Amino acid sequence: MRVWGEVLIPGKFGGLLPAFSYSPAMEVVECPDGLLRCAWGVSTPDYLAYHDQEWGWPVSDDVRLFEKLSLEAFQSGLSWLTVLRKREAFRAAFHGFQIEKVAAMTPDDVELLLGDASIIRHRGKIEATISNADKALALKKEAGSLAAFVWRFEPPADFRPMTPTTPQSTALAKALKERGWIRLGPTTVYAFMEAMGIVNDHLLACHMWEPVERARASFQRP
Repeated sequence: MRVWGEVLIPGKFGGLLPAFSYSPAMEVVECPDGLLRCAWGVSTPDYLAYHDQEWGWPVSDDVRLFEKLSLEAFQSGLSWLTVLRKREAFRAAFHGFQIEKVAAMTPDDVELLLGDASIIRHRGKIEATISNADKALALKKEAGSLAAFVWRFEPPADFRPMTPTTPQSTALAKALKERGWIRLGPTTVYAFMEAMGIVNDHLLACHMWEPVERARASFQRP
């Protein structure tokens, strides 16, 4: 049976979500297409597309990994939806998050971005993105690639903590901090690990858990 209307669903992002036969014990909803999804992923079309097409799929591309680390830092203290809806503007502002080009940005570029209303105009976060790009270049020389470094912190396959931080995210955040990265604490880093498929945190009942898990099983670790 489907229940239509709105109900407050406690979940990863909270808020009022349309109620599609919500299962409180599992934090999944049955959507109009008959598929079960993680409750957080059905509140807006933006989240629905992100949930099904991106979140949890394994990534080895350094540009995408750097973009996500940067956007997670911008998201701190805000809704991910805010950042998601500004993502194309962020890509335009930061040269598609090509690490070499971001690392070459200057104080004049910072001032220009502080006047760009299409992104989040936070001086500290803008400067952190540029600084972290410089540190990413050094890390690529150390590890061969950003991907090779961050995938070292993948937890065991059966590890499903469903918590804001994990020993692995704490260790990765510490390793990045030791190399000069800023604005990337364990909670922010774990959100990055979830999104980039370093862990699969789709709920077991979610229709995306199995395809994501298959993708992770066949994924060539860098």
